[in-house]
Amino acid sequence: MTKPKSKLKAAARSTSRSTSMSRSRTRLAPSSSKTAMRPDTKHARILAMLRMPAGTTIAAIMTATDWQQHSVRGFLAGVVRKKLGLNLVSEQTDKGRVYRIKDGKATSTVDHVKQAA
Repeated sequence: MTKPKSKLKAAARSTSRSTSMSRSRTRLAPSSSKTAMRPDTKHARILAMLRMPAGTTIAAIMTATDWQQHSVRGFLAGVVRKKLGLNLVSEQTDKGRVYRIKDGKATSTVDHVKQAA
């Protein structure tokens, strides 16, 4: 026993799918985060602080962004070092630990092994 109504519903479903899938969709071109950087974001403020010759401390970044200390450290490691690939250096001074972005690309782990040997 076949049910003719179910066949009609299945046929109607397949034709409606094919017509809805055949429509062309217009999408906006993906914008690159590197080319379209907004100056008012927290990320831009932190990067500007890190690019200053004197550098900045975690406490200063915490004040500028209202982030907690672990969030700032995570941003430095995850975004600045890994995603952006910037050469982030830290130095112990009388003000505490100062972070800054040094010109050039980040050193790889191979370079660290060569320096240790």
